Amino acid sequence: MGKTEEDFKNLIMGKNKIFKYSIAIVLIAFAFLTIFMSSSVLFDWFGIRAKEGNYVPFIVKTNLTAGILYLIVVYGFLKSKNWSFWLMLSIALVLLFAFTAFYIHIQTGGLYEGRTIFAMIFRILFTLLFAGFIYMNSNKKI
Repeated sequence: MGKTEEDFKNLIMGKNKIFKYSIAIVLIAFAFLTIFMSSSVLFDWFGIRAKEGNYVPFIVKTNLTAGILYLIVVYGFLKSKNWSFWLMLSIALVLLFAFTAFYIHIQTGGLYEGRTIFAMIFRILFTLLFAGFIYMNSNKKI
């Protein structure tokens, strides 16, 4: 009977590692994409700034900061640090504040691209979803 319990525990631990590394890989890819796109707009690399149209600088800077912080979250997550969850929630909060400021920017007649609204909503939901994944993974009692 002990052998079966041990096999089950090993199976769950293996799945837990796959889940953990899958979260890390997706978050790293999203972070690098975010850093690349945000820095390309800010520093006008590869002519991307012209393609972005009426970008809002504080939104781009917030996204760049979020991208860098995502990498720090991944480090903490892979090292099983509890602060990685709290940092992820903090990123979501900063994004929410930026989105609120963006809404004010729109209401006061500021120029913007409509896709920025959907991109920010996606980014906030993505961040909250992955905060949940990190929380679930860090609170396993196996």
